[in-house]
Amino acid sequence: QVQLVESGGGSVQSGGSLRLSCAASGYIGSAYCMGWFRQTPGKDREGVAAVDVDGSITYADSVKGRFTISLDNAKSTVYVHLQMNSLKPEDTAMYYCAADRGYLITGGGHYCGHYWGRGTQVTVSS
Repeated sequence: QVQLVESGGGSVQSGGSLRLSCAASGYIGSAYCMGWFRQTPGKDREGVAAVDVDGSITYADSVKGRFTISLDNAKSTVYVHLQMNSLKPEDTAMYYCAADRGYLITGGGHYCGHYWGRGTQVTVSS
């Protein structure tokens, strides 16, 4: 079983930055991808960014140029980070870390949502 634990959420003013991190434990295999989703009340969860062990990366159009995802798998615990810059009020949401076995399928809306963390809140005020 794979466990994911997010950290780094909080409140920030518009234009500010936050860095989310997610620690993954448990066996997921040698080929895997990790991603971030977000959700606001009454709306579906949407993919934000994802990365796989080969370095393939995808971003939602709404965050391209502002968010950067990175994978740190040098140690026994795997981390995926989401650097969020130039934050906007519409980025306010609960952010969830996700993971999946296999490689990222780019261009197909694949953000690796199989295993899930509990989420961390990001609030951006205007």
